[in-house]
Amino acid sequence: LTHGGIENDVKVEIQWINAEKIETDQLIKKLKNVNGILIPGGFGYRGVEGKINAIKFARENNIPFFGICLGMQLSVIEISRNVFGLSDSNSTEFKSTKNPVVSLMTEWNKEDKIERRDLSSDKGGTMRLGEYKAILKPGSKVSEIYNAIEIYERHRHRYEVDLSHTKNFNEKGFYFSGMSPDNVLPEVLESVNHKWFIGVQFHPELKSRPLAAH
Repeated sequence: LTHGGIENDVKVEIQWINAEKIETDQLIKKLKNVNGILIPGGFGYRGVEGKINAIKFARENNIPFFGICLGMQLSVIEISRNVFGLSDSNSTEFKSTKNPVVSLMTEWNKEDKIERRDLSSDKGGTMRLGEYKAILKPGSKVSEIYNAIEIYERHRHRYEVDLSHTKNFNEKGFYFSGMSPDNVLPEVLESVNHKWFIGVQFHPELKSRPLAAH
């Protein structure tokens, strides 16, 4: 965010909010006057419900929202819960559920090899780490931002959005505008009805520099 401010000759005022400690009414009060909401990456359940409430507030009030890694996954959970009424939607990182919209990555392709893991495997072998290619849908907001339909971005995560539990997202104007080359792993989520609602599975901040903003 700071790099983007330098790039555009503006000072970005960042208000840090501890999602673990605040209640919903306090959250809304803190978010009322912001111009944008960023949910960054992370691991574990701490602060998750507060972050989901913040995403809901951004979505319902047309406030620019950007979710990075866990932030993107939580936006999928929020939409599944509050738009489609699947109140038990969650990530298997946090709890077992009938609607695991985010789950442990068990198989993926890299360098023409198939990697396979299961829940009993060493967790160190289940992380998608490093640079991967993503294919962007022409005409999407993210393809306009990049001015490209193929990008390479760095990753550092263990769980993936489960497409089998998100098939109905298109009905309400949400779609995965970026996918892995084999069309299996969602890389970018965006809304067609919101002025700026984007979640990315990768970490664009890892390629950003003070004098070369991402």
